[in-house]
Parts: sequence; structure tokens; C-alpha cells
Amino acid sequence: MAATGEESRQFNKSADPEGNYEVLVTSLLSSLLLAMFLVGVAGNAYTLVVAALSGRAGGSLSIYVVNLAVADLLYLCTIPFIVCTYLAQDWFFGDAGCRLLLSLDLLTMHSSIYTLTVMSFKRHQAVVRPFSTRFPQGDRRLNILMVWLASLLLTLPMMVMVRVRVTEGPLHKRICSPTWTPDAFKVYLTLLFATSILAPGLTIAVLYAGLAKAYWKSGVNVLPGERWALRQKVFYRLFTIILAFWACFVPFWAWQLAKLYAPRPLKFSISAQAYLNFGVTCLTYANSCINPLLYTLLTRNYHDYLASRGGSSATCTTGEPTAAYGMGSLESQWELECPQAGRLPELPTTN
Repeated sequence: MAATGEESRQFNKSADPEGNYEVLVTSLLSSLLLAMFLVGVAGNAYTLVVAALSGRAGGSLSIYVVNLAVADLLYLCTIPFIVCTYLAQDWFFGDAGCRLLLSLDLLTMHSSIYTLTVMSFKRHQAVVRPFSTRFPQGDRRLNILMVWLASLLLTLPMMVMVRVRVTEGPLHKRICSPTWTPDAFKVYLTLLFATSILAPGLTIAVLYAGLAKAYWKSGVNVLPGERWALRQKVFYRLFTIILAFWACFVPFWAWQLAKLYAPRPLKFSISAQAYLNFGVTCLTYANSCINPLLYTLLTRNYHDYLASRGGSSATCTTGEPTAAYGMGSLESQWELECPQAGRLPELPTTN
């Protein structure tokens, strides 16, 4: 995140090892971060391996799950730098390390939420307007490219405007610090909040309101009971991933904005601020740790849904899609394509 450098600065101020207590706390918190690093890297690596082994049978969902797992892995790779800084109470990685660390924070945060927004939009289109548009595989790849380009664009100011600064005092510690004015930094962080939480959150809320309305109007009798339940599970799993992102990142941004916009200095000790900073930062890392479980559940429900369609009453002899339940059905014409060449049909609901 953009405020990771600030978080390190606060911790550096408060954690000067003047006793066994400070050393113990620093060691425990660093151990917690390292444990999260190991669990998160293992889980996301497993997600990538499963996605690679499933191949085309994973359907249109796989490319988005892979993108989310890659973003989580990149974010988790910043943990060793943070732990080293906590333990050494100094920054050893120079200006390039500052730019890389803070840029990866912002890049992966935006990439994750934008990917989830695209997935929500595609599902909304496939359910609400199933016959209007079909999104080919190339479209999915273009979506991913645009997600990373937009994320990089929002990250560039942080990449350019941070450097290592030596603190005043006898210890002369090095910290990552923005070079712009406090007012400019305030505007930038506010913009990042709007682009990573507020705007995507409102967009996803509108999309899921439309989905809920469509499901409600359709009624549960449109599809066979088992297939309807599986569709609902895919819907809920995706929404759970989105809620987990908000639950883990909103506290971080609430704390950063509280510090920026408080009319007077917050009545917290430096030590309390440092631990609060650490806590909300751990929450953001926790999101990357729990995501592999949610990804696995999502893809498993998705595969079950695809498999359940293998016995559909729809038939095709020329490879053209057919509609078995009528034009008003939530089951789009492309969801009923027959398996070809021994593979499961692809569902374009999350292109």
C-alpha cells in the first residue's frame, strides 16, 4: 500500500529496542508476518498449479483466478522486506527497493480489485443479457492486460516520488519517504482510496444488485434444482472473495485516511500507532493468505456446475449453441454448448 513506508516509519520510531519487551514484540510480529508469507505463497502457488493442470477444462474462470493468484504472490513477496526493516530498524534496499516495494503494494491491490470488478461485470452481462454479446478468449486476455495497465498508471506517481531519507537524530536511520508536499500526498492517497475501494466498490454493488434482481425475477424453477444450486454457489463464492477483499483493506484505508483528515493530531502514543499500523497491514496480507482457499472453492463449484451440464437436454450436431429453456431463461445460449473433443463446455459468465 502507499502508506507502507509511513507504517515502517512509525514502527521505527516506536520500536527502538530499549528492553526485552520491545525485542519480544518485534520478534513475535515478524514471526507472524513470516508465517503469513509461507502460508500465502504455498496456497497461491497451489492455486496456480491446479489452474495449469486443469487447462481448458477450467473454463473461462481460470484466467481470472490465475491473475488474482499472481497478484497475491507479488504482494506477499514484499513481506521479507518489511520483516527485515522491522528487525533491523533500518532500510537496506536503497531508492530502488523503496520504489519496488511501495509500487508492488499499489500495483497488486489495484490489479486484484479490478480483476474482481471485471469478473462481476462479465457475470452480470452473461446473466442479465445472455444473448446480446459473446466474449471470446482474446477478450479475456485484453481485459487482464487493461487491468494491469490501469494499475500501473495509478502506481507510477508512487514509483517516481519516493526515495530513501535519513532521519534526524543520533541513530540516522534510513526510511522510505515521499518527496512531495503533505497536501499533494494527501490528494494522492485520497485518489488511491477512490480508485481501489470506493469506485470499484460502488460498481460491484450496482452489478450485484442487478444480478440479485435477475435471479429473483427468474425464479428457482427455470433450472433443475442441482444446477441452480451450483450456479448459486459460484455466485456466492465470487461475492465472498469480494467481501474478503473489502474486509481486509477497508480498515487499512480507514486508518490512513483518519491520520490524513483528522482536524487535530490523533490521541495515540507513537507505540500504539505503530502497532495499529502493523495490525491493519497484517489484515491486507491475511487477504492474500485466505484467497487461495476461496479460489479453490470457487473453481471447484464452477467445475461442478460445468460437469452438471454434461447431461443437458440441449443437443447440438454442428457445434452451434442451443437454448433449452427459452429466451427468458438465465441459462444463456452459450452455456448449453455441447462438449467437444472430450472437453467440458466453457461458461462465459465470467469472461
